Amino acid sequence: MLYSLVEMNRAAMAPVRIAARASRAALSSPLNPFGHTEYGRSLSAMADVFESATRYYGKPEWRIDSVSVNSAPVGVTPTVAWRSPWCNMVHFRKDPEALAAARNADKLGPQPRLLIAAPLSGHYATLLRGTVEAFLPTHDVYITDWQDARMAPVWLGRFDLDDYIDHIRNMLTFLGAGAHVLGVCQPGPPVLAAIAMMAEDDDPARPASMTFMGSPIDTRLSPTVPNVLAEEKPLSWFEENMIHTVPGPYPGMFRRVYPGFVQLASFMNMNWSRHVDAHWNFFNHLVEGDGDNVGKHREFYDEYLSVLDLTEEFYLQTIVRVFQEHQLARGVYRYRGTHVVKPELIRDVALMTVEGEKDDISGIGQTQAAHDICSGLPEDMQTDYVQPGVGHYGVFNGKRFRTEIAPRVTEFTKRFTMRAADEAAAEKLA
Repeated sequence: MLYSLVEMNRAAMAPVRIAARASRAALSSPLNPFGHTEYGRSLSAMADVFESATRYYGKPEWRIDSVSVNSAPVGVTPTVAWRSPWCNMVHFRKDPEALAAARNADKLGPQPRLLIAAPLSGHYATLLRGTVEAFLPTHDVYITDWQDARMAPVWLGRFDLDDYIDHIRNMLTFLGAGAHVLGVCQPGPPVLAAIAMMAEDDDPARPASMTFMGSPIDTRLSPTVPNVLAEEKPLSWFEENMIHTVPGPYPGMFRRVYPGFVQLASFMNMNWSRHVDAHWNFFNHLVEGDGDNVGKHREFYDEYLSVLDLTEEFYLQTIVRVFQEHQLARGVYRYRGTHVVKPELIRDVALMTVEGEKDDISGIGQTQAAHDICSGLPEDMQTDYVQPGVGHYGVFNGKRFRTEIAPRVTEFTKRFTMRAADEAAAEKLA
């Protein structure tokens, strides 16, 4: 019922949004002298803020068409390298001739393959646009682009946490041995589980390294507000209050989902005053004609307000297995209900963890817990880094990520790319 009410409200507001858009266009016209007055600019700004706050935000574009490699421009084309009904693995394919010319200047070899496991937690993979851009100059980058559950017809069947694990393993198999995987936030536990099973099976396609950033590996450590809520409420509360039915005319009508707008409301309520201040500043910047700050606001909120739905089974399993029972951290996670996942069997996949000092989603220690449960890894294959002064978003985006975190991750993957190459060469000689 809630989902239908939200859609009805969106439809009812459409004429008002159209009127606001028309008013803004009229007031911002250079031919309208009233629009140049302070009162006219204020009315135009009010219409702009209203239209932006009530608009429906669809899936954003990647908007990545080039990258600088060794100071040389190289064209980039996002293409789908692997797909399933639930996910596309997007490859940011660089122009091979331009890339070869840029890298031959320093006689560099092929770029290491990096799979970025984007979170399936309410936002599209494009939220990691800055993450992708930071690694493009040094890596051959791929990313998981998950399906919006409201767009998935019910005849596609279920998609749960174990299906997520299968997808990660299948993508790593597609990329082949020696790749690297980077899990941002929510994917930490399922990515770690996938690699643990690959290690147990001695899968030749297992990656050279795994990096986890702000991930809920063990939420018993430094619990945050979302962690406490997940533990305090019984599963029945989440089923009754967080799960809703997709209405028509969406392709996924009748599917039970955790709607993206519910997740968005939860996140915004955690920092409500900050969002109110941001929109008030947005209004003032519009009145003042401050194009730079207006552009920054639009860029952030156009992405932040674009949300997708999660399947009921994926969401509820994540609540129970990750946030309530901490199954992977306790060594009791059973894949498909039968096979116990054993991270301690990982012995040759290097591990790096990254946390933010002020992270209010995944507290300090929750990601670091990966080192404890991967007890079979030698110390020289483990790295931990805590970034001072950043919150959850700053762990994978922003200036400090670009200048302080990404270079450390790049150095880490470079080290184990070289190590994997040396080991492969030694095997050939043997």
